Amino acid sequence: MTSHHHHEPGPLADASVRTGRVSDAPAVGLVQATVWRAAFADTVPAEVLETFEAPAFASVWRQSLKDPPSPLHRLLVACAGDQVVGFAAIGPAEVTDESVTATDGELAVLAVHPDARRVGHGSRLLNAAADTLRAGDRTAVLAWLPSLDEQSRAFTDAAGLVPDGAWRERVVGPAGETIREVRVRAEL
Repeated sequence: MTSHHHHEPGPLADASVRTGRVSDAPAVGLVQATVWRAAFADTVPAEVLETFEAPAFASVWRQSLKDPPSPLHRLLVACAGDQVVGFAAIGPAEVTDESVTATDGELAVLAVHPDARRVGHGSRLLNAAADTLRAGDRTAVLAWLPSLDEQSRAFTDAAGLVPDGAWRERVVGPAGETIREVRVRAEL
């Protein structure tokens, strides 16, 4: 006896990750300006914080999307419906020491707008970044995080990106002000 059940689908999350397009640059710039102003409010000089403007970031993303530095450089965007709410930029890792190899990939930045956090966009972006790097024959992913950014460190730790012992001082101000960054890494 065959039984035919007709079920209405339950609520579906209208969330996705896709490759970024030039037309996404303004939205990505807005997300970056919002996230960076909050994230770096206590660590960079006020005059630097004032430069974190959506149009300036959008201009850089527009150019990068038109002319990527390499075939592996990608911008991935997280969407809620049609709205870009987050992004991740990936590429080949810069070989800075003997522990970084030519097959390492780098997560240059991952950001989700504060109003769109804690619903999976960051995890979807990170998974898409790992999949894209794997498809580009990368065997590991690394990222640099501000050492005092406990929220980002908790997120990357939970995803399996762990500190590998490397650190650097990044210049963030006109008078040579720096913040310490630590490198996290995971094998793909």
